Parts: sequence; C-alpha cells; structure tokens
Amino acid sequence: MKPEIKDVLPTDLRAWALFLDIDGTLIDLAPTPNGIIVPEVLPEHLSSLYKQLDGAMALVTGRSIESADAMFAPFQFPIAGMHGSEVRDGVGHQATKLIDRLALDEARQELEKLTLRWPQTIIEDKGLAIAVHYRQVPEAERAVQATLSTIHSKLGDGWKLQSGKMVVELLPSGTDKGSAIADFMSTAPYKGRRPLAIGDDLTDEAMFRFVNGSNGRSVRVGTPLFQSDAQYEVNSANDVRSWIAALANSSG
Repeated sequence: MKPEIKDVLPTDLRAWALFLDIDGTLIDLAPTPNGIIVPEVLPEHLSSLYKQLDGAMALVTGRSIESADAMFAPFQFPIAGMHGSEVRDGVGHQATKLIDRLALDEARQELEKLTLRWPQTIIEDKGLAIAVHYRQVPEAERAVQATLSTIHSKLGDGWKLQSGKMVVELLPSGTDKGSAIADFMSTAPYKGRRPLAIGDDLTDEAMFRFVNGSNGRSVRVGTPLFQSDAQYEVNSANDVRSWIAALANSSG
C-alpha cells in the first residue's frame, strides 16, 4: 500500500536539509518554459520554510538562476541552477562553470536549422546551456535527439546531453543535481542534517541517488515512466505545495 503523504513528507524539519526541484515539483508543468504559473502565495510560503530550516533549503533546477529568481521575486533562495552549472549560496556568493562560449555559438546555429524543419520546437537558451523542448510537437523527438547527438559529438567531453520530460538539453559536463546537493551538504547550515530531495523528472535521479546514500529521503512527484531511484512518491506538485503551505501556516 502506498504511504500517506504525511508519512512521506515530514512535518518537523529541524533535522532536515530540503532540496526542491521547481518545474513539475513546486509548479505545474506548462507547454512552454515561459508559460508556467507561480501561485501567488508560493514565494512567501517558501520564504517561511527557509526561515524554519534556518537556511538549510535550496532550489535545485534546470532553470537558470536568473529565471528562478524572477519566478520567486522578491525572494532569492540558495540555488543550483542549470543542473549545478551555476550555484548561489545563502549569503549570495555565486559560482558559474567556465565554458567554451564559441562552441555553444556553433550549436545555436545548428539548432536554428532544426527549428526551420520543426517550427513548434522551442529553443531555450540559458547562456551556459541550451534546451530544446518538443512538448508541442512530440513527433520531433527523434530529430531533436539526432541533432543534439551530432552537436554533442562535435563538442566533445566538456559537454553532455540531459534528457527530461519532452526536452533534451546540451550543458557542461562535470556537474549534476546530485553533485550540487553534495556541495551544499558539506557546508553550514546543511551539514549534519538529513537531506530531503523532491523532484519529478529524469534529471532529478542524480539527487535521489545521492540522498539515498546519505541517510536522506528522496520523493518523486508523479508516477515515473522509467525505473526511478526515489524512495517515495506523491501524486502531484499540488501535494508538495499543500505540504509547504501547511508548514508555512503552522509557523504562525
């Protein structure tokens, strides 16, 4: 029997460090990256949670830090953006992975040709990475995969491909959501706490594996279409938001 949500998501966070994916976890997925709707109360609720955790909370997302900040303004939380390619800690220090920007320019040119063949694909240029969304044209999946695989083979070991829900992303190698959480957990105020990671996609599996090996708890949002390493499951992003709201409101 599936555990009840109260048995999956703790109501006392004093021993925990919390790591939250954004799209599909905190907010509902949308046809386009810019089409998401952030519930009005969510930023304030996250701020309350951040205070309850004494700062031991971070967003871990495929979005850029700039994009995430715009969603939750005026609050700026600790965050690993672009799957760990850029990171900001609790005092505002930000580190960004060095990349070959000329190589990425060449990739952009190739992807422009793809959009001529498949106009409904969406190219999300994040600066350090490029994601190609095909949610509005699922039949373009093979073309998207093939184009990005060709680009990746030309760019070499400094880059990797990351697949997600109706998206494939070209981004710097050497980091993922698991390594991002590991870095957070090595410093205060995270160190010494149990990590709790909540996500919904293939890109979140790396953080699930790290958490599972660190006496933590991994929670997947929604039923996966693949074998997931998450220990627990909740039905929807609304379940996660309801949990956050209950904790925020209990803080008084």
